[in-house]
Amino acid sequence: MTDILLYTTSWCPFCVRAKMLLDHKGLEYREINLDREPAKRIEMMERSGRRSVPQIFFGDTHVGGCDDLFALERNDGIESLLAQA
Repeated sequence: MTDILLYTTSWCPFCVRAKMLLDHKGLEYREINLDREPAKRIEMMERSGRRSVPQIFFGDTHVGGCDDLFALERNDGIESLLAQA
């Protein structure tokens, strides 16, 4: 199974939406909450090239943010990414 990683903050509504979609699909994911681990923001920015949250990775593949995840879902891309692993 592909490791799904989300960089999030506690107050971000887009983070909540992304987690809700993954939960609805029954997918397990690892969450790095930047409120609790602020030093991880640098890691997130280096990996994604972005400053905003959420930043979502399926394995080494950078999916992007919440809107990107939902776009992937509309095109059955989540299953495709998971099948590639």
